[in-house]
Amino acid sequence: MIPLKIYLIRAVYDWCCDNHFTPHLVVYVNEYTQVPKAYVHDDEIVLNISFNAVKNLELADDFIRFMARFNGQSQEIVIPVGHVRFIFAQENHMGLPFEVEPYQPQSSTTSSDKASTHQDDEFNDFKIIKMDKK
Repeated sequence: MIPLKIYLIRAVYDWCCDNHFTPHLVVYVNEYTQVPKAYVHDDEIVLNISFNAVKNLELADDFIRFMARFNGQSQEIVIPVGHVRFIFAQENHMGLPFEVEPYQPQSSTTSSDKASTHQDDEFNDFKIIKMDKK
C-alpha cells in the first residue's frame, strides 16, 4: 500500500503552486538523505522546492528527488518521504506537519517481519487533528 503521506505532500505542493506560494520542505537528515551537509542544522534542512528553485522534481511514492543549486553548483537531492517533517508555504507558513519515519532499507527485515510491523503500525499511525475555527 502506498503511504498517505506522499499524497498529502503532493496536495500541499499543488496548493502552494496554485496560489503562487513558495513550497518548502523541512527534512530530517541522516545517512539516507542526500542533501548538502553544509546546510544541515540539528539534523534537519529546509528546502525550497518551487518550480523556479528546482529542476526535475519527482514526488515519488518512496523518495523525493530533484536537482538544486547550492553556492552555484548543481546537486542531486534525494529525500526519503518518511523524512519530511513539514511542507509549508513560505509566505504564510501554512502547511502540514508530519512525524518522521526514519528510512530503513528493505533488506534489513524479512517479509514476515514487514507484515507484522505493517499490521501493528496501521492503527498506531492514526491521529485526529483538531482544527480551530476562526
